[in-house]
Amino acid sequence: MLNQPEGSWLSRNRKLIKENPRLFFQKVGTWLRPMRKDYRRRWAGSLRNWLRRYQTDLLFTEVSWMGVTARKMVLDAWIYQQMIHELRPEIIIEIGNAEGGSTKFLANMLDLVGAGEVIAVDIDHSIFEVIHPRIRTVTGDSVSAETLARVEHLARGRQGLVIHDGDHSHAHVLRDLRAYAKFVRMGSYFIVEDTISDLFRAGDGIGNVNGPLCAVEEFIREDSRFQVDQSREQFVLTFNPRGFLKRIA
Repeated sequence: MLNQPEGSWLSRNRKLIKENPRLFFQKVGTWLRPMRKDYRRRWAGSLRNWLRRYQTDLLFTEVSWMGVTARKMVLDAWIYQQMIHELRPEIIIEIGNAEGGSTKFLANMLDLVGAGEVIAVDIDHSIFEVIHPRIRTVTGDSVSAETLARVEHLARGRQGLVIHDGDHSHAHVLRDLRAYAKFVRMGSYFIVEDTISDLFRAGDGIGNVNGPLCAVEEFIREDSRFQVDQSREQFVLTFNPRGFLKRIA
């Protein structure tokens, strides 16, 4: 970890040239020296291109949690652990589980805070690899009456955090937002993932048409209990722009 210097840039360097002129001139040398060519080339791409590369080259093959594929932007996962520590949700409902790496990650975070369960909802759990005492699976269409009844039963009146990573079409996301909003505790969040797809061009490897961001915008217009909390995007790199919906009423 880099140390955070104190005082202004000018005052720090005035002090340094008095106390250690040799070190000061070594610093000046780093200002004049070009960055290593291999890393200069590697870091020269735009943020937009990096996000596209993450989606197309890394997400499905290179990202895992404890050996299980986890289809998540890793900085978003770091935000999730901060939220879990802060909010201590009684339940986390994760809609869309795939292999289960992110589901296991959420359960392990609940292990660390010492309470809570994950209700894992997916239309198909045939590739789901995870068994954990805090995870309860519900297999079926997320908005079917049978699925919602099962989630209600497992929740047993508890509320917490909802994370949506299921069908990303506008219509389905909007139905899920309306159906699962009741499971979000006051002050907690409904996180809609992959809203980034609406900000890219369709067909470029990450872009979409009528995706989740459109559903988010429609939902917050009709349900005043929720508002977008962009403070949860503090690392800039996120797959969920405007996707952190905080319940305020």
